[in-house]
Amino acid sequence: MIRGFGSLLLRVVVVALLIPATPSIAQDLDSWELGIMYPNEDADIPFEVSKEGNVRVEFFVENSGFVEISVEFAYDIPFGGEHAGPESDTIPAGTNETYDLEISGIDVFNFEARKIESFSITATVTERQGVPDLLNSQQNREGDLIIPTIYDLRIDVGDPIGPMNAGSDTILRVEVTNTGNVQDKVGDVQVSDDCPLLTTDNGLDALMIGNIQPGKKVEGDLRATASESHPKRHCDITVTVSSNGAMNTGGSVVVSDETRVSVEPPLRDSDTGDSADDEGTTSESVKSNLPASSAILTAASLFCGAAFGSRRQKKPPF
Repeated sequence: MIRGFGSLLLRVVVVALLIPATPSIAQDLDSWELGIMYPNEDADIPFEVSKEGNVRVEFFVENSGFVEISVEFAYDIPFGGEHAGPESDTIPAGTNETYDLEISGIDVFNFEARKIESFSITATVTERQGVPDLLNSQQNREGDLIIPTIYDLRIDVGDPIGPMNAGSDTILRVEVTNTGNVQDKVGDVQVSDDCPLLTTDNGLDALMIGNIQPGKKVEGDLRATASESHPKRHCDITVTVSSNGAMNTGGSVVVSDETRVSVEPPLRDSDTGDSADDEGTTSESVKSNLPASSAILTAASLFCGAAFGSRRQKKPPF
């Protein structure tokens, strides 16, 4: 009997929709509301996207009418984001249903920090008490998403072109790239190594000069010098830098990179003079052959003189 009464009541409602209705009847029939639960209950405060590109938005549908309604939901998400939320639901009369809209897939590094764009949720009534709705009543609510400020750096320490000798030095190129989405600056530079007889200069102070725009980089040259008494061994050099922007906002972004320098024994005098010694030896060898050549020429001259004198003695007299 209750089901029959409900069906009769629904027919009465449908008929009422087809004829001019009084404002009060129309108002009772369409008494539902779509709403978004804004941060601090303030629609002017945006939802902040996380560094991972996610944010959760809570919304509701309140049905204060006297029949249940079925609604379908549609979403419009900015920043190229994806969404996961209910597609439809049925809300009994006099109840309030709450839902979660999960927004994800926003690449926050591709957008300027604190950039704001709007999202929207649309709810459309498709049925009332199981009967297709003739009004297709629809409501839309909007909110704002804001891109977070991300301070992020990347450091690359170049490898040496080869080993170095004790008593010499080598140059290491160091690059710092701003991989965040806001202007930043290198706030601090630290260099460490595991070789007591290896020293480095202040060449990386250049990294702390000037601001770095997102996607840009600064460079500096680090000179590493090995003492003349440095033994043969591998030395690991680590360079660490921090974000000045993160430090000024109460955060901390510290990145580091390392490279290995091989130190060989120092060059000896014989190592650098081998070619000269070889050349001198060759020269002396060539000079030692010259006296033998002179002796041959002298002997030949004496032989020729003796032969000439012999021929003159054998000439017949007149």
